[in-house]
Amino acid sequence: MPTMWLSDTQKIGVAFCSGGGFFLIGGVMLFFDRAMLAMGNILFLIGLTIIIGPQKTLLFFARKQKAKGTAAFFLGLLLILMRWALIGFCIELYGIIILFGDFLGTIAGFARNAPIVGPYIGMLIDRMPGLGSRRNAELPV
Repeated sequence: MPTMWLSDTQKIGVAFCSGGGFFLIGGVMLFFDRAMLAMGNILFLIGLTIIIGPQKTLLFFARKQKAKGTAAFFLGLLLILMRWALIGFCIELYGIIILFGDFLGTIAGFARNAPIVGPYIGMLIDRMPGLGSRRNAELPV
């Protein structure tokens, strides 16, 4: 089995990010449970910091182009901690879309290549406007 290009500490960061994602999904499934959403956010931020390093994490969130996304993300996190879980999650989701919207094409391409479910995910992605990387694929030119 081929090894990944990640170092051991980065693999730990991926585990933290994955745990954060599972806690966020669990928090939404449990009707926006404040504790699970907060734990998911904290694990995600820790994992991101471990994967790319503290300096690059600060530079990522401090970029001028991403200021609105950063403000929305941290405002949503603050609202979740202040027991406004539904409103906080919606604002935070908006911030995540602005911050990580550039990576959606990469994630869609990776999901399209997944074994067994990849073709089905590809069909779903192609139906969503803006996500399908095959724009005008039906054109003969």
